[in-house]
Amino acid sequence: MSTPPEPTLPPHSEAFLAEINAQLKQQLNATTKELEYARLKIQLLEERLRLRRIEKYGPGSEKLSSLQLELLEQEPGVSNQEVAAESEREAPPPVSEAKKKRKHPGRQTLPADLPRVERVIACTPEQCVCGNCSAETKVIGYEVSEVLDVEPARYFVQVTKREKRACKACPEQGVAAAPLPVRIIDKSLVSDGVIIDTVVNKYADHSPLYRQSVALLRDAGIDISRATMCGWVMTIGEMLMPVVGAMRSQVLAGTYIQADETPVDVQMHDGSGTNHQGYLWQYGTPGGMTIFDFRMSRKREGPLNFLGNFEGLLQTDAYAAYDGVGGRRWCTRPAGATPEDIL
Repeated sequence: MSTPPEPTLPPHSEAFLAEINAQLKQQLNATTKELEYARLKIQLLEERLRLRRIEKYGPGSEKLSSLQLELLEQEPGVSNQEVAAESEREAPPPVSEAKKKRKHPGRQTLPADLPRVERVIACTPEQCVCGNCSAETKVIGYEVSEVLDVEPARYFVQVTKREKRACKACPEQGVAAAPLPVRIIDKSLVSDGVIIDTVVNKYADHSPLYRQSVALLRDAGIDISRATMCGWVMTIGEMLMPVVGAMRSQVLAGTYIQADETPVDVQMHDGSGTNHQGYLWQYGTPGGMTIFDFRMSRKREGPLNFLGNFEGLLQTDAYAAYDGVGGRRWCTRPAGATPEDIL
């Protein structure tokens, strides 16, 4: 059985189709241009409307989004104070379609390495008896759920008893007692754990000493003053000075250091009731270690004493106290210091 030949268009039909395609492309291009013009015109009109609304509600409304300005139009008698308050609020981020359609990841699971404390809840007496035959029901399993719980800090008194030994046959040898373990502060009323916890709370959790003192009195009934806690912090700081020295040596051994200074208020005990402005000088490398060197002034002796004979690249602002320090100087921004601040 032979296959029938494929139909072919006459020559004049191909020319007709080409003309139709050209006309369709021309219409499509014209429609695209009209849509683009309409989009730009709408954008221009929206911007003009926004400028009119900003002119209406004052300069404080410049921070508001177009949606916030539109909402103000629906409020009668909006005051300048209300506009200023609205401008301080952060505009909600736009919700993308992908975020709308994203599936919920499910309930968060708790870390497997946390210890588990089981609590078994028994059924009620009515549930322990069959409602049909009154026979006692049997436990066939458990409905298990997990929640994160916390055990508040428990303060206790640690009693240390050191052995004392003596020879009954040789009393002249005297009595020997087990040596005391090394402590952060000898003869202190608190253990090393309390001191370390205080320092961690102060610097890692930003809990000032006066709050920790109040919490200790509330939770354990122990009244320890801020001055005593401050002594703990100072002792820890002195113990860490060798570590800081090693960090400083490692930073100075490199070829690039960033430096800057930050003012800090220092409470004085001279009876004046005023604070002295001290400075924390910061030295470090990007992604590396950072060291803070406290000075009572902003004079040149700060970077000179810390950097010593450092010959690498020193990146600073244009403050003149850094002049002549480091092999090369790289200034990133001007600083408004006067020569009197340096001398």
